[in-house]
Amino acid sequence: MKMTTEEAFVKTLQSHGIEHAFGIIGSAMMPISDIFPAAGIKFWDCAHEGSGGMMADGYTRATGKVSMMIAQNGPGITNFVTAVKTAYWNHTPLLLVTPQAANKTIGQGGFQEVEQMKLFEDMVAYQEEVRDPTRVAEVLARVIAQAKRLSAPAQLNIPRDFWTQVIDVEIPQPIEFERSPGGENSVAQAAAILSEAKNPVILNGAGVVLAQGGIEASKALAERLTAPVCVGYQHNDAFPGNHPLFAGPLGYNGSKAGMELIKEADVVLCLGTRLNPFSTLPGYGIEYWPADATIIQVDINPDRIGLTKKVTVGIVGDAAKVANGILAQLSDTAGDAGREERKANIAQKKSAWAQELTSLTHEQDDPGTNWNERARDAKPDWMSPRMAWRAIQAALPKEAIISSDIGNNCAIGNAYPAFEEGRKYLAPGLFGPCGYGLPAIVGAKIGQPDVPVVGFAGDGAFGIAVNELTAIGRGDWPAITQIVFRNYQWGAEKRNSTLWFDDNFVGTELDTEVSYAGIAQACGLKGVVARTQDELTAALNQAIIDQKNGITTLIEAMINQELGDPFRRDAMKKPVRVAGIDAADMQPQAGS
Repeated sequence: MKMTTEEAFVKTLQSHGIEHAFGIIGSAMMPISDIFPAAGIKFWDCAHEGSGGMMADGYTRATGKVSMMIAQNGPGITNFVTAVKTAYWNHTPLLLVTPQAANKTIGQGGFQEVEQMKLFEDMVAYQEEVRDPTRVAEVLARVIAQAKRLSAPAQLNIPRDFWTQVIDVEIPQPIEFERSPGGENSVAQAAAILSEAKNPVILNGAGVVLAQGGIEASKALAERLTAPVCVGYQHNDAFPGNHPLFAGPLGYNGSKAGMELIKEADVVLCLGTRLNPFSTLPGYGIEYWPADATIIQVDINPDRIGLTKKVTVGIVGDAAKVANGILAQLSDTAGDAGREERKANIAQKKSAWAQELTSLTHEQDDPGTNWNERARDAKPDWMSPRMAWRAIQAALPKEAIISSDIGNNCAIGNAYPAFEEGRKYLAPGLFGPCGYGLPAIVGAKIGQPDVPVVGFAGDGAFGIAVNELTAIGRGDWPAITQIVFRNYQWGAEKRNSTLWFDDNFVGTELDTEVSYAGIAQACGLKGVVARTQDELTAALNQAIIDQKNGITTLIEAMINQELGDPFRRDAMKKPVRVAGIDAADMQPQAGS
């Protein structure tokens, strides 16, 4: 069939049901963006491509549907780098389309020219360049298939002078890959081990959320074994929070109950997780990873099995199918040994932690430091971070999708949110980009327009994405709610400074004259300042109502400067100065 290359491209997108594209318009992509409206593809033109990529990540994580990133060649594409690597570690299947400088001009002057394949080779799970205009549909179909198969971003690079060529082409049908139920022997071995376990624990990761029926499969297995279920760091939605076997998140500011329970395990089934360091590092001073337990690790990617922890059984497969396979092969007496004692122990530890969490109001200082004490004394009437999180929990709808950002105050909130279903918690993940919270929740709302959404960010991280306030109030952009924790500092770095750098606060202080609520109002949105717990709860309640009526609200939650635990005690130590540094040693530079 004869058609132009851009028609073949868009028809291939249609055959895969890709309805949403995120980026900023540019001449290198206009031959296809021109026909997006006729094709039923919505182009969401953000304020910065980096945020557009994170919108795509939020959309796909909230829906399970592939979306696309596309922008002008060169600087437009380089702006996607952080978002693409974020999506890679979030296991998000995205299509990255990178129009390239024209073949006939490459190397002639460098205008908007960069090696786009080299740029992303460590950022994507698969990449391919269109070598001839007639192959555009073939290559695009394969790249989309690989994004789905590998559950990660995949890149198509295309010279911009390949558009508008008339070609003879057939549109390929989508290729669907059946996910593996795991190796026959390894699943049988896992079932035999769990059948004999006296104190089994299940640790759910992102793979449980991504697998179709993954949460239900893990729930059935947990109930059969009466095994407590922990979740990995930033994966609070990987098991129903209202289930009696839910033990909460591990890792930084996680659930002490989960940590105490997994510490007692003789067998741990790690389901759909690569066991990243943040999910296994000590918390609250507890070295909770069970050194002598038998570890069964299930992951779709064999390269990640045994990468961070010693495992006895490794299973390459889909989390849901593997869990169902193990369940089907358990012995008749699996879980019977100590079942009632286990049930009582889970209930007792959960109750104790719930009471302790309710009583936690302020952050503790390390011996020899007193920053948090000073912070409370300086602003005695201001909310602490935990007071703010309690106020939020009082108003957050149970069906809401939330996003988080990187930073001290968002991390303090790790133990608070729980969910009844998956695809509800969009955290920035292990790449750790600041500026994720706002664009991710916008993408989630685009994908789930009838679900209330609330984004969270500290004021430092939010400053990276604040320009999106100029974009999201336009036309048919959906209304969202964003909460900014306002304490005028880069908190995680400031805590490091108090512990290891003698309160030498270099680069940690933010402008106290800036009002994010004021910026929101200047952008035609609703900006609200909340100074007390009651004000914050009331503001969030009203914002959810306003969201239903098409009004976007930014809530600036004013909190004191208390700081939670550092992210990585294991990665920092107090420096020793040997030679000494003196400003008098600075030498003048020759200028023009």
